[in-house]
Amino acid sequence: MSIIAQHGDIFIILACLFGFFMAWGVGANDVANAMGTSVGSKAITIKQAIIIAVIFEFLGAWLAGGEVTSTIRGGIVDPALLEADPQLLVYGMLSALLAAAIWLMVASAKGWPVSTTHSIVGAIVGFGAVGLGVEAVAWGQVGTIASSWVISPLLAGTIAFVLFKSVQHLIFESHDPFAAAKRYVPFYVFLVGFIIAMVTLTKGLTHVGFDLSFQQSFLLALLFGALIMGIGILMERRVQYERRDDDHFGYGNVERVFGVLMIFTACAMAFAHGSNDVANAVGPLAAVISVVRSDGVVDSAALVPWWVLVLGGGGIVFGLVTYGHKVIATVGTGITELTPSRGFAATLAAASTVVLASGTGLPISTTHTLVGAILGVGLARGMAALNLSVIGTIVMSWLITLPAGAALSILFFFTFKGIFG
Repeated sequence: MSIIAQHGDIFIILACLFGFFMAWGVGANDVANAMGTSVGSKAITIKQAIIIAVIFEFLGAWLAGGEVTSTIRGGIVDPALLEADPQLLVYGMLSALLAAAIWLMVASAKGWPVSTTHSIVGAIVGFGAVGLGVEAVAWGQVGTIASSWVISPLLAGTIAFVLFKSVQHLIFESHDPFAAAKRYVPFYVFLVGFIIAMVTLTKGLTHVGFDLSFQQSFLLALLFGALIMGIGILMERRVQYERRDDDHFGYGNVERVFGVLMIFTACAMAFAHGSNDVANAVGPLAAVISVVRSDGVVDSAALVPWWVLVLGGGGIVFGLVTYGHKVIATVGTGITELTPSRGFAATLAAASTVVLASGTGLPISTTHTLVGAILGVGLARGMAALNLSVIGTIVMSWLITLPAGAALSILFFFTFKGIFG
């Protein structure tokens, strides 16, 4: 107990620094994923993407990130096993934050879109297995998370494939694609509004005290979808047909209509992502603060102070602004060539998968989901549309994430134990 009383302030300062570093990594890597489709399809510029992400990621993290995921704080390692030695939980969470943050920095520098969730999970598993014993880790939970590597890209890819095929059939193959776009795009706008509201209500706003049932969320999302459809129709009316010599079929005009849609999907992805993934940076930080403030009492359900969410939101924004462009380039242009209609299908498919996962309790990674959705859109145009070498590199980086996080975490765990123990 004396270790926590003696070094409590140092532990909190280190946790804040490492938590900010981890949030920076989330911003540099994961937010860039969420914005990659919008930038890659040229629906918005990188500057506009950063402004949208800064506003909506921060709002998502601050308004809807409060109840930090139980998995990150107490679902992977049993906190009850640490009641006799609470300082081990502090060392473990500090090393997990630092390990995951360093791995995210390496991945972002290489332009690899990896999973921030898996980085922090791998790091917590590492310190749990080595520092506390293999039996301290909830391997069932880890197995479920590992299964999401296959499930989330497959599910998102399938939805994106179907969505893009519907766009091709209803709009691009019609007699007058521009008129067809004006007719059918409001329906897609409704879908975006509905899915986004569902992401927010099922995954986000529960943290602020809006604990709605799935049915209530569904009805509210229908209303919100109708409202967004109305706004979309008004914006769409301002898109006038432009005749260009190099555009024989008028597809450029159709893509301009979809460009309106991409603004909605970009805002939505950013808010949903901020509310969901701030937990990766804030979870371990909140665990350290609660142990130090309670003089060593390990409580996995302690409340998160509001300033911790601001720190997490600020770190995410800083990461995107300073380093996000590399991963945006990989996701937006590296996998397959994106246009606003393809980018829309990918983003909406990714958001839909997040909603389905929330409803069923399946743990998924935003990154894997979005990359899977982009692959689905690419496949809808044939294998030749995909850049297989980039895809191979991305899959390799996914496989390395858990062991890399675990190995670094073990190293830092024994370092902290040596310094303070």
